[in-house]
Amino acid sequence: MGEGTENGVLVDTRSAEEWLWHAQELVPMALDKAREVKGFPGRWKMIISKLEQIPSCLSDLSSHPFFSKNALCKEQLQAVSKTLKEAVELADLCLKEKYEGKLKMQSDLDGLSGKLDLNLRDCGLLIKTGVLGEATLPLSVVGSSSESETATHGHLKELLARLQIGHLEAKHKALDNLVEVMKEDEKSVLSVMGRSNIAALVQLLTATSPRIREKTVTVICSLAESGNCESWLVSEGVLPPLIRLVESGSTVGKEKATISLQRLSMTVETARALVGHGGVRPLIEICQIGDSVSQAAAASTLKNISAVPEVRQILAEEGIIKVMINLLDCGILLGSKEYAAECLQNLTASNENLRRSVISEGGIRSLLVYLDGPLPQESAVGALRNLVGSVSMEVLVSLGFLPRLFHVLKSGSLGAQQHAASAICRVSSSSEMKKLVGEAGCIALLIRMLEAKSNSAREVAAQALSSLVAVSQNCREVKKDDKSVPNLVQLLDPSPQNTAKKYAVSCLSSLSSSKKCKKLMISYGAIGYLKKLSEMDIPGAKKLLEKLERGKLRSLFSRK
Repeated sequence: MGEGTENGVLVDTRSAEEWLWHAQELVPMALDKAREVKGFPGRWKMIISKLEQIPSCLSDLSSHPFFSKNALCKEQLQAVSKTLKEAVELADLCLKEKYEGKLKMQSDLDGLSGKLDLNLRDCGLLIKTGVLGEATLPLSVVGSSSESETATHGHLKELLARLQIGHLEAKHKALDNLVEVMKEDEKSVLSVMGRSNIAALVQLLTATSPRIREKTVTVICSLAESGNCESWLVSEGVLPPLIRLVESGSTVGKEKATISLQRLSMTVETARALVGHGGVRPLIEICQIGDSVSQAAAASTLKNISAVPEVRQILAEEGIIKVMINLLDCGILLGSKEYAAECLQNLTASNENLRRSVISEGGIRSLLVYLDGPLPQESAVGALRNLVGSVSMEVLVSLGFLPRLFHVLKSGSLGAQQHAASAICRVSSSSEMKKLVGEAGCIALLIRMLEAKSNSAREVAAQALSSLVAVSQNCREVKKDDKSVPNLVQLLDPSPQNTAKKYAVSCLSSLSSSKKCKKLMISYGAIGYLKKLSEMDIPGAKKLLEKLERGKLRSLFSRK
């Protein structure tokens, strides 16, 4: 059968049909020889049963319409032929009893049995994957763009099938090619990726070769980041091998595995599963000793997990609080610090014991220092808001809490400002604290916040002001501000969407002792609003309405 040379290298020129005939000739020869062998009866019986399955596999392959056009099919026939030839040779040695030793022959026969298993499995997979239906055309023959797309599609399907077929070295080569193709055209690869391909990649994550594991997790990381394959990856069992790579992989392997977990942990079910598979401790270790990218990805993953209330205690028992506070102080990337703050915000959302743990580890000081940046982060302010009710006023003041609140209200995002206003509501339980908040300069900023587009932001600003104006010093400051009355009157709007109206009524009631403020309220239309609010039984609306109407009447009489 034809073999030629090209540039001095031996090249096989036989067609798929010729390899099929060759394999079909070898099957009866191998079976006849195997049946004659008397030694190693158990092993040969198993080999014969597998040899007897080969003809039907060859028939399935050859009956496919694109059988002769697919390179994988020809390679598979070559592999089958090589195994059959080995079966004939080993049978000859056993018949002549010319083998090196009994143990060596037993090992060789076990190896042959394994190769037959692989051949049978791969033949089945070739048909099952549907890759034979993709007739791979040489690109030079391709005409229209649709034909070009079909050819590319077929090539990718074949490449993905190679991850499932053949020995480990062949899979390694296919993996190398896949990594290169994904660098050039990740979108096309994702468009043909099937569940069986995902399963094959997940299996390669546990390969003995560190290089194969590293390349596989690089591909899986791309798949996870694409957002198209998360459910398949998780259902095919990707979490345990990814966690093992986080624990003991190479530097690149750890980084890619951690980034993969970061993406996958965005769903509550996967976050829970990560805890169940023992993923918390390795991620915490990466936060402590990992490089910058891995550290940020691990912190983000733990932040995602901490969003699930029922696992927060487990996270605390693994030492997450101290680690997150340390990240706030010493995180390599700003992202790591932000994720740490979000994690602490989640942990302190509803559990008083966890709040005390964060406080005892110095969490308030670290969060306040983190807020000193030019753009104070919403998550850190949210964590502080959760914590302020669990410490004394004296401690907060000594740590510089109030200047940071002013900084957030002045320079933070609307979400951060909202958390700051909420924190003011929580700490302003005493007249002394209300006075200190006013002296810190927060009142004018809260009045500006009444103009926010967000209803919830307007509500919490109005709530904070309604508490602060109980102190005469703060009330005088609100009265002096030109924006206070107009902004508060706007919040008397009776629509259901406006949830700030009861706080606006409370604030305006405190300001109504001033004639100037009453006149402003009337001129901005407060009476019309208050009539509707009185009908809705909003607390204080009727009393304030009566006060304004009396004032209006006096004003009319005084003009006469």
